[in-house]
Amino acid sequence: MTLPAPSPRRTVSRLTALGALVALTGCGGGETKVMSLAELSDRSLTFALADVDDAETPDAQGAHRFTVSYSVTAEGPCSRFADDVTATLNGQPMTLVSGGASDVGGRSEACENSRAYFNFDPAAWGREPVEDITVQLQDATSTVRLVVLKAKAKRKFTFQGEGTPDKLRVGQAYAFLWEPATEVPGPVEALLLREGGRAPGVLSVTQDGNKATIDIPAGTPQANHTLTMGADLVGTVGECTGVASCSGAIFHSQDFVLSVVP
Repeated sequence: MTLPAPSPRRTVSRLTALGALVALTGCGGGETKVMSLAELSDRSLTFALADVDDAETPDAQGAHRFTVSYSVTAEGPCSRFADDVTATLNGQPMTLVSGGASDVGGRSEACENSRAYFNFDPAAWGREPVEDITVQLQDATSTVRLVVLKAKAKRKFTFQGEGTPDKLRVGQAYAFLWEPATEVPGPVEALLLREGGRAPGVLSVTQDGNKATIDIPAGTPQANHTLTMGADLVGTVGECTGVASCSGAIFHSQDFVLSVVP
C-alpha cells in the first residue's frame, strides 16, 4: 500500500493507522512461508479507508484507497499469500500484495504484511448511494469475509454560512460540515499554510457533532493560503469471519485553496 507523500501542511493527517497496514515487523529469521487463508485464520485483519483530497496532487497514488491487511507475528514465519488467493470489494477485484520477508531499510528479518487494496473513484462514490463495504478473500481452503457498515461513501467537508470557502476574513469564524451527516468524526484538525510558506499554522477548531468551526486569527497574513481539514473515525464492523478479529479506521482530509482578506 503506497500512501500519498506528506507535504509540509499534511501534518494534520493522522495516517498512523493506515501506515500500520504495511508495518515491517520482526519475524523468525526472515523466513517466508506460503500460507493458505485457513492457516492465517488465527491472525487479525486491519482495514483502512484513505480519502485524501489534496489540491497539489489530486490523483496521488493511494489517495483514495481501501486496504485490508493481515497482522504479522513476532515468532514468524512471514506469511505470503498462496497463488490461488483472490480478493474482491463489493464484487470488484482488489489488488493483492502477497507479503513475505523484506529487507527494506536493511532489516533482513522483517515481515511485510500480506494485504489487498482497492483504489476507488471519488467522483463515482460521490454520485452513488452510501453502502456497506464487503470484502471477500477466498482460496481453496477458506473464505474470509469483512463487512464495514456504511463505509462506501465519499467524505467531504462542506462550507456553511455566508460567503465562499475561497475567501476568508481575518478574525472571523467559519463552519464546515462533515458528510455523510450520519457520521461524527474527530477530533477535526485544521492547518493553514501561506503560499510559499514553510510552516503551517494550527487553527483553533470547535466541534459540535459533525460540525467544525475554525477561527482565522487576527494576525494571519493577508495572502493566498491552503486550508487543510482532516479527521478520522473508527469503522463499524458488521461481519468478520475467517480471521481472529477485524478492526480499522476511515480517514478524510480536504484542501481549500483560498485568500485571507481583511
